[in-house]
Amino acid sequence: MKENRSSAKPKVAASLEEVTFLELLRTTDQFSRELSTVLKPDDISPSQYNVLRILRGSPNGLACGEISSRMITRDPDITRLLDRMEKRGWTLRFRDEHDRRVVKVRITGEGLKLVASLDKPVEQAHRQQLGHLSREQLRSLCELLRNARANR
Repeated sequence: MKENRSSAKPKVAASLEEVTFLELLRTTDQFSRELSTVLKPDDISPSQYNVLRILRGSPNGLACGEISSRMITRDPDITRLLDRMEKRGWTLRFRDEHDRRVVKVRITGEGLKLVASLDKPVEQAHRQQLGHLSREQLRSLCELLRNARANR
């Protein structure tokens, strides 16, 4: 005989840490999906956008490992991600002149143009997501999130 769902044991209440973790995941998922919608018309992934923003701040280029360490969401196959970006003309790889073993990546003019064209739409998306919070609430939220990551 099948057990009736209503007669199943009630779930034990989750810890506050678990509830907080789930709220973070739900928020991240929702915000990420909204950002993907903003990026979709330009056929760029959130990871590619992240790389372009990182490289825009380093006009002399960065080693692949350095890009990987700065990414928000770690991409286990940074090489393949950079291959796709280079094929699209957004980045250029070259050997470091001081250490030829090191491959560096630089953003191209086309990549700069693309990331600049996305600045306003991405900023608008962030304002829609978080604009209802006060400056003080946003500062507090940032501090709480940094503190949560601090002992990792």
